[in-house]
Amino acid sequence: MKTAKSSLLLLPLLAAALLVGCNKTEEPPKPNVASPSAASTSYLDKIKARDKLIVGVFTDKPPFGFVDEAGRYVGFDTDIGRRFAKDLLGDENKVEFVAVEPASRIPFLQSDKVDLILANMTVTPERKEAVEFTNPNLKVAVQALVPQASAVKSLDDLASRTTIVTTGTTADIWLTKNHPDWKLLKFEKNSESLQALANGRGDAYAQDNLVLFSWAKQNPGYRVLEQTLGAEAPIAPAVKKGNIELRDWVNAELAKLGEEKYLLKLYDQYVRKELSDDTKPESVIVEGGKWQG
Repeated sequence: MKTAKSSLLLLPLLAAALLVGCNKTEEPPKPNVASPSAASTSYLDKIKARDKLIVGVFTDKPPFGFVDEAGRYVGFDTDIGRRFAKDLLGDENKVEFVAVEPASRIPFLQSDKVDLILANMTVTPERKEAVEFTNPNLKVAVQALVPQASAVKSLDDLASRTTIVTTGTTADIWLTKNHPDWKLLKFEKNSESLQALANGRGDAYAQDNLVLFSWAKQNPGYRVLEQTLGAEAPIAPAVKKGNIELRDWVNAELAKLGEEKYLLKLYDQYVRKELSDDTKPESVIVEGGKWQG
């Protein structure tokens, strides 16, 4: 009986406790919002904080990217890199050039070794899956270089011969995909491929025609086959996949440079003398990033 009375006395206390518990609103967990200091810095701010633009360029592909007798990086693409540094950081010397090969261009972007690639990268569907291309600055077609005395008259003649390519180039990718039965001899550097052709290790060298025209003019005894491997295509700077901020900055920069015909100035400085006199600049450069393909 005593126990029953005690239980009855405890009931009001339990009810009061439950009422308090029900009236206490439990706040939902707050989302983990980064404080302003922890927010990610924009990529352009990152470059400005570093005070240096890092650009991947060729060192053996005149007139676009090469090293002169003084050991200085020079060329059409290289000077664009300097101009980008000037307009972004206020000084054209605030650029670090990193030597790349065709096959290392995309990996160097993916591993953050460079901010930007300015190394004659032709825009292809496969590459667009791996990098962000900006608007183009050049146009190109792939052709084949052969010795002047060669019996090769057309691309069909190469089906039973050895064609030299540089690994990772558009020529390498296109021939591997479209002519898997052709015999390809591959080298890592453009200079190695040209030397192999000169040494008779292959019958032809397939590469961007701008490079071949330049080399043939400097080295008599070679000719470029008229047929192209695939259609004319744009060449463009490239940034890491997803880096929309830097891509858009480069696009705006190319548009601005187009207003002052900056690429035409570089064409006159580096490219015009390498091509035949009847070559029109608009068949090579894409001023302002305005590709009409």
